[in-house]
Amino acid sequence: MTGPALDVVELLLTAHVYSENRELDPGDLPPSYRRAFWSAEATPDESSSRPAPGGIERPLSTSETAVAEATGLDHPWEAISDLMFTERKEFSGEINFTDVGMARKWFTERADAARLMANPTLALSFEGEFEDVDYEVARANNRPVHADRVWIDSLLDQMFDEDDEEMLDLVEVRAPEEVEMTLDDLVLTDDQMGEIGKIVKAIEHRDYLAQIGLREIGKLLFVGPPGTGKTSIARALAHELDLPFVEVKLSMITSQYLGETAKNVDKAFAVAKRLSPCIFFMDEFDFVAKTRSSDEHAAIKRAVNTLLKSIDEISLIRDEVLLIGATNHPNQLDSAAWRRFDEIVNFPKPDDGMRSDILRVITRQMDIVDFDPDALAAETEGLTGSDLRLVLREAVLEALTEERTTLTQQDLLDAVEDFEERDNLKNLDMMNDSDELIAGNGRDADDHADHDHDDHADHDHDDHADHDHDDAHDHAEHSHD
Repeated sequence: MTGPALDVVELLLTAHVYSENRELDPGDLPPSYRRAFWSAEATPDESSSRPAPGGIERPLSTSETAVAEATGLDHPWEAISDLMFTERKEFSGEINFTDVGMARKWFTERADAARLMANPTLALSFEGEFEDVDYEVARANNRPVHADRVWIDSLLDQMFDEDDEEMLDLVEVRAPEEVEMTLDDLVLTDDQMGEIGKIVKAIEHRDYLAQIGLREIGKLLFVGPPGTGKTSIARALAHELDLPFVEVKLSMITSQYLGETAKNVDKAFAVAKRLSPCIFFMDEFDFVAKTRSSDEHAAIKRAVNTLLKSIDEISLIRDEVLLIGATNHPNQLDSAAWRRFDEIVNFPKPDDGMRSDILRVITRQMDIVDFDPDALAAETEGLTGSDLRLVLREAVLEALTEERTTLTQQDLLDAVEDFEERDNLKNLDMMNDSDELIAGNGRDADDHADHDHDDHADHDHDDHADHDHDDAHDHAEHSHD
């Protein structure tokens, strides 16, 4: 059974049980409850095995504001005001039970095992009253505290003061709940699936690997053209494993705003270790090779040397950090860069079969008449998953200009043709041919403006395809963007 009243009673029961039982820690609370009750200034719970910059204080204060945030209800008191065992204190706004026993009985008659298994605190309290309710399993399946956004933000606030704000331009941290794509939403090669499977097992059995002395594991290098899904798969892995995702673009260490570059590289690795277990994703790894072979400023070269040394010193087994580097230009890497990684994962452009599968994924929420992904895949040779996403975007927007939300196979074929024409235009020498590409010379002003916009968008796609828009095998709900 579900409903607003049941949601509020569950929250109040959870607060009561958690406040009374000091053996429970924040890992026993559902993530939405932790977010509502978290305090960055609180002293971490002594019963927690993992120190944190902040915590959840007992007793839990069930103010109407906190209950609303935890349950997602705008007016939680209205949902339970007619129940005989509830009360609201006018001065403090707290919602409480007048009779806990009556509340438990009411809840027992309406809750089911699935609800309790999503709440370890109540799974422990009601374990003997429901079949298929196991506290240990509920606890193991609950998202860990270190994956919560509130925990991450509290830690970053502790690590960075006002003088370090520029550091946040170098490091971006995402909680797994903020990663919308999952591995099930991606189309992977057999090689990619195999490597991911091995690393998942390594994470699960890292104590065993440490015991047998196998510590040089957990450093992956993703190589392949832009748009083939390197960032997407790394993020999806973070979502799958409930790990914070720490991303650094290595080219950013040359920014004039970042101060001492080598120090910032050290700080980036310190963030990853402090957020562990986590995934540390280093984009644009070919920047290392470019810098080592160039006449860059000595400070930048020191930063790169610091980076290589830091890679040597970080460990999945010891530090619980999975390190993933990504490069669009593996031919530019030297032996010093290659040997830092124990596994190389290839990200080729998709073949016909993969393109067909990608098209099926990114069109799952779209209404398309006579959709034939195999035929469309045959017409898109050489396109990456990110290219296919752009094709679908243009087809959707073109249909919307005709007030249509239902597409046809022909819409998609036309979008492919338009995409290829724009791709060809990118390769023109704009300086030499500029008189042919201005308004009035064979193209009207609107066409010229459209070309400028698309050319900029595609250029951005090429340069940044392995960041927010590299999603080679993107999540279906993003195919509409």
